[in-house]
Amino acid sequence: MGRFVDSKPAEQLTIEQEELRGISRTVAEIEWLLLILVLLYQVFEGPPVDDQAAISAGLFFYTAFVLTFRYTNFYKSESRWKIAIESFAMVLFITWVLWFTGKLESPLVNAYLLVIITSALTLGKLTTMLEMTMIAACFVLLGENSPKGGLLSLSYIGGLVAQLAPMLLVAYITTMFSADIRFGLNRARLLSETDDLTGLYNMRGFSIVVGRLFDQAARYNRPVSLMMIDSDNLKAVNDSHGHEAGNRLLRLVATCIETELRHTDVLARYGGDEFVVLLPEAPASRALEVAQRILTAVATTPLEFEGKRIDTSVSIGLASYPDDGRSIDAIQGRADRAMYAAKVQGRNRVVRFST
Repeated sequence: MGRFVDSKPAEQLTIEQEELRGISRTVAEIEWLLLILVLLYQVFEGPPVDDQAAISAGLFFYTAFVLTFRYTNFYKSESRWKIAIESFAMVLFITWVLWFTGKLESPLVNAYLLVIITSALTLGKLTTMLEMTMIAACFVLLGENSPKGGLLSLSYIGGLVAQLAPMLLVAYITTMFSADIRFGLNRARLLSETDDLTGLYNMRGFSIVVGRLFDQAARYNRPVSLMMIDSDNLKAVNDSHGHEAGNRLLRLVATCIETELRHTDVLARYGGDEFVVLLPEAPASRALEVAQRILTAVATTPLEFEGKRIDTSVSIGLASYPDDGRSIDAIQGRADRAMYAAKVQGRNRVVRFST
């Protein structure tokens, strides 16, 4: 996996926020659907006048809750806690409406399914279980008469479980589907941002992370250095020993580079036999020290392949912000030029960009 720990969670957080925003929009649609459903029932079913007043009061307060909680920036960012609070409020509203529309005989009793599906898709097993417990308590509350044998009698518990069984089944199936979908999406995202051969970031993943880090450095005027690293003899190894040896060489070089980096540094395979490293909070002097250690690590770690010892080396070009450029593209381009200068000068060396 790519060498980056401290800032990777920030990028994952951004992705999660995008996901939560999409989920939040769906929850909003479910809330309005529920309100419309209750309103249509009130219009077409025509419950008694006293019950209509109670239902109207419930509609008013729940609408006020949705508008206040969702559209007045109650929270600056979306969170699963916010969605959980909304789903629990949905349970309370549905229970209130059922109380005045026939209780468990109400045609709206299946509105609880909206809550269960919302929770199972977005909040996971534990929260869904808590909401199912809450709904079960509401079923007990909405029961017309106290059971003869008490709430703990087997006949009453069996009847309650039978009533809740369809909802439990929906909760279980939806939670399983949600987990499978999320696993697939995370796997696809991981594959789209990592290099198959080395497990490092590919350039797509590198660009996502580095763009954010470089923006932060520019905003606060903090130093950043970038290294372009090229394997000096990959083509010769491929020609002499085959592509499997070349692949092992690339993995070896990647490992040697990783061992000399901090957890806050970002390493990616640039393509072919080239790698790129971003070193946040590292001026050129610090980056030169790291580059020299990488040079030594690669040179002193030969590849063992089919009983043969294959020596290798790398050429490294270095450029830094703000000394060598004011944008990430400028820094990377100048580090690339410095790397080619290192190869022209004899390879197995570090060259810092200079005008």
